[in-house]
Amino acid sequence: MTAAPEAIGVLGGSGIYDLAALEDVEEVSVDTPFGAPSDALITGRLGDRKLVFLPRHGRGHRILPHEINYRANIHALKQLGCGWVISLSAVGSMKESIAPGDLVIVDQFIDLTKKRISTFFGDGVAAHVMFGDPVSKQLADVLHRAASTEVEAGGGTETVHSGGTYVVMEGPQFSTLAESRLYRSWGVDVIGMTNMPEAKLAREAEMSYATVAMATDYDCWHEGHDDVSVEAVIAILKHNAELARKVLVRAVELLPAERTCPAKSALADAIITQPDQIPDAARRRLDLLIGKYLT
Repeated sequence: MTAAPEAIGVLGGSGIYDLAALEDVEEVSVDTPFGAPSDALITGRLGDRKLVFLPRHGRGHRILPHEINYRANIHALKQLGCGWVISLSAVGSMKESIAPGDLVIVDQFIDLTKKRISTFFGDGVAAHVMFGDPVSKQLADVLHRAASTEVEAGGGTETVHSGGTYVVMEGPQFSTLAESRLYRSWGVDVIGMTNMPEAKLAREAEMSYATVAMATDYDCWHEGHDDVSVEAVIAILKHNAELARKVLVRAVELLPAERTCPAKSALADAIITQPDQIPDAARRRLDLLIGKYLT
């Protein structure tokens, strides 16, 4: 008997808090060894695929980026059987060629966050996952195809960019002009506040992660545009929200049942601590992640 495909986790970004196309919808409260996730999770089906949706800022956008319990969010998705994680994220554009409203399927990150716990490990367990390619190419390719198809079908003017570097800042304030110019000098494509340590934790949980980054503004570097404002961001968010939902539905249709990207076995050679040296409390806390490697 063929096993059911792994569930698809969706971390909704700013302005995206529901999926109208879901069937058999159920709200699930999940406890994790790392505390409570951002909100109750919504499970349902798109066709024959199970989806698990979690608004990372909580419904009503109550949680600032640095306040998000990223470990609990990723662990909760893992508990509900997710192997794939699709991140829907609002970002600022750092390049003229990426206009507000465009979508970027990023493939690299620069992590400038400062206050966030970025690993499940520690407290008696050392593990070091490979992270040179932080995004699942298998999932990113599907997202690019889905986004391109939906933009073309809808006659939209948005451009879908394949690949790009996302610099993740701490926030919650937007950049100074000097900071924005510095990041541009690095050649980055977009800037945001949420995808780290989210992507790192997904890799430690052996989940295939990719991002649809939705450009809302030009940060503050562009002399021909006003500095980023909340009002401008919200206007673009509303425009992008429906497109993002359509892209997600299309991506689920295109996504293969089987994962083949390296994330699937990221911990196989990453755990350094000898099994007999791992404290019982750590074994219990990390059982969902490393239990199969300790038996």
